[in-house]
Amino acid sequence: MRDLALLLSPRIMGVVNEMRGSATGARKRRWILGGVGIAFWAAMFLVSARVLRYFQSVEVIGDVLAHHLLSMILLTFFSLLIFSHIITALSNLYLSKDLELCHATPASLEELFLSRVLYTIVDSSWMVLVFGLPVLMAYAWVYEPGPVFYLTLAHSGVAMVLIAAGIGILFTMVLVNVFPAHRTRDILMLLVILMVVALYLLFRFLRPERLVDPDAFFSAVQYMSALKAPDSPYLPTHWVTEVLWRHLGGAPTPYYGFHMVLLWSTALALLVINVWIAEAIYFSGYSRSQEAKRRRAGGAFFLGLLRRVFAAPLGRDLAAVADKDIRTFFRDNSQWSQLILLGALVVVYLYNFSVLPLERSPIRLEFLQNQIAFLNLGLAGFVLSAISVRFIFPAVSAEGRAFWILQSAPMSMRRFLWGKLAVYAVPMLVLGEILVVFTNRLLQVTPFMMTLLAATMFLSVFGIVAMGVGLGALYPKFRYENIAQVSTGFGGLIYMMVSSLFMAAVILLEAAPVYVIFMADARGETVPLVHWLWIVPAFGLVLALQAFAVIKPMRMGARALSENDRP
Repeated sequence: MRDLALLLSPRIMGVVNEMRGSATGARKRRWILGGVGIAFWAAMFLVSARVLRYFQSVEVIGDVLAHHLLSMILLTFFSLLIFSHIITALSNLYLSKDLELCHATPASLEELFLSRVLYTIVDSSWMVLVFGLPVLMAYAWVYEPGPVFYLTLAHSGVAMVLIAAGIGILFTMVLVNVFPAHRTRDILMLLVILMVVALYLLFRFLRPERLVDPDAFFSAVQYMSALKAPDSPYLPTHWVTEVLWRHLGGAPTPYYGFHMVLLWSTALALLVINVWIAEAIYFSGYSRSQEAKRRRAGGAFFLGLLRRVFAAPLGRDLAAVADKDIRTFFRDNSQWSQLILLGALVVVYLYNFSVLPLERSPIRLEFLQNQIAFLNLGLAGFVLSAISVRFIFPAVSAEGRAFWILQSAPMSMRRFLWGKLAVYAVPMLVLGEILVVFTNRLLQVTPFMMTLLAATMFLSVFGIVAMGVGLGALYPKFRYENIAQVSTGFGGLIYMMVSSLFMAAVILLEAAPVYVIFMADARGETVPLVHWLWIVPAFGLVLALQAFAVIKPMRMGARALSENDRP
């Protein structure tokens, strides 16, 4: 396994060198942003713990709800892991630029394949760890399990990731060998279609709307049985849930040892099966992926139109940069084909609100509608942040080793970054307004809430995009082998945390003023003058925060690029 260690050493040494950061300013930024990350984890932990405390206070069905929620969380993470491994495996196993050099080394095919498997697991699993660990730690805080729980959580989590990786990598290898290399676009289209279908089936499989609709059942027994129904004993997430719940719930869980054996035997079996299949078909699939693709005509009119649209407000220099970005985006199948998956995400997102049985809630309907609409602002912001980390954060790094051309061009880095913001802000504004306006229409909120939330999202989008562009310039990675790796690094992690905290701060600052205005409107009263004395400054702080989120990251990114002398 010496060759395997050598194949892994470049990535390990690169991470170590990046974390050391000899410059004092880099170390200072790392400490500051590390503190932001801790604050983000603390916020997720507190929210999750509050929800679980509430479940625990509900008699009879409280623990059932917590158990069911744990199962849903693990099933969602497991599905996302499979999808992420499929996309990442296609890049790491077949499309990375360094594969030609790696295949020319005397390393065995098995060791080369295992090194790429490890790369794929790391690149695909970090976000689940970031957002899943605080939730699971909240379970530990509320239910106070013994130390064995943490050991069980660690090894069962590793096993679940290995199973998801095995399924995703196996599917990718088979698919690449079935389709000709020049039909890579068709491969990705099929992947996206399958993802859409799987997402829909997963959503219908979970049926979360039943958690708030006990009236749909004839008895409490039927309701509690339905809460357990979405789980399946054939799913690895069921095995993990049962193993963890034995330590959380305190009650003996049937087949505890059997679930442990099933979990690890499945993970190791999939790893061995992947190695066997890779020995048979991996190299032939890689060889076919190097064949030249047929050039397809068309699209020149559309791209020319986009360039003319951007040329008028941005100028010829930035229009050329925008034109290059648009052409690169549509020529990279792994980029533009994900727009279909994004469309499916929007459809499922909107469908969630269309099936909420709000009329059965004990809370007054108009209050519940507007409360959900206000909280939806944060959820929509998180969705935009997740999209931005994939498409906007790597925008500066996408210039690659040709970044020296921009450095020598008669254009400042500040103007370059503001041009990037202008290009990416337009589609993000459209998406953000769709998420907020359509969900508000489904919820039938008041005109005041509709106007306020639409305006807040409009302004917040500029902050989300500016942080993506600015932090992407602050943590550039011009010497990448695969553009998808840029968003999985330290900078991408920091961006997700900062943008999520930004949306949380906007919601907290608006919460009290919105409540006072809404309650006064519901009672048919006017807001007292004394309340306006703090409502106006609160909204002013929101505007100041949004302006700060735009200006500060852009300045930091422009300064970092100006000081960068080696692309």
